[in-house]
Amino acid sequence: MFSRLRSDIQCILERDPAARSTFEVLTCYPGLHALWLHRRAHWCWTHGLKWLGRFISHLARWFTGIEIHPGAKIGERVFFDHAMGVVVGETAEIGDGCTIYQGVTLGGTSLYKGAKRHPTLGKDVVVSAGAKVLGGFEIGDGAKIGSNAVVIKPVPAGATAVGIPARIIPSKAGESADVTEPQAPKFTAYGITQEDDPLSQAMRGLVESAGSQEHQIALLWQAIEKLSAGQHTQSCVPGDAALKEQFEAGKFNDLIGK
Repeated sequence: MFSRLRSDIQCILERDPAARSTFEVLTCYPGLHALWLHRRAHWCWTHGLKWLGRFISHLARWFTGIEIHPGAKIGERVFFDHAMGVVVGETAEIGDGCTIYQGVTLGGTSLYKGAKRHPTLGKDVVVSAGAKVLGGFEIGDGAKIGSNAVVIKPVPAGATAVGIPARIIPSKAGESADVTEPQAPKFTAYGITQEDDPLSQAMRGLVESAGSQEHQIALLWQAIEKLSAGQHTQSCVPGDAALKEQFEAGKFNDLIGK
């Protein structure tokens, strides 16, 4: 038991640069207190003391602002950072080494009792502030959920999910798309990506394609104009032909983003 407590404290000291001492972590980190109370509530829940488990989780919610159903399964070295307003549902599972920030909901979309309604997080998953993970699917090991993302489908291992609804940015060469500077030992917080999300990339592709087509059409009309002039016949170029490019790709790219 004491080795697990030491592990809980050590993981906070490793991941939170604001943590200055063991005593500070013990006395001033509500995420740690919520985790310890949850273990007692979960023991009661799994040993038939359902009401007592719910009552302990209710007290934990009142003291810490973190609501964890006593039926939820939580692994080792899990860190609830700040974590005010976190809600973890009954059938949720949180793997070893996960980090969960404030305002996160691990919720369900089904009303059937006994069904797997809430998500399963693999090992070392980071769920950023305000994110909502809704449904009984899996989030792969090492995945990251961006701030305020709404995830309604599985996320592969190492990928980063951003947006509403969340779009998946896969890992490349085994490295996450997250660009947060890693710590030692390696830990990257939040789901901050250097690349645009897939929807933005698709829109930029459409903008570039439209600009290219505009350029090609202008070249065709210019060629027709030259042929008409060389034959000394009446020009066959319509008066409203776009001999100059008018498509402002740069303007639309600025609207989309970087």
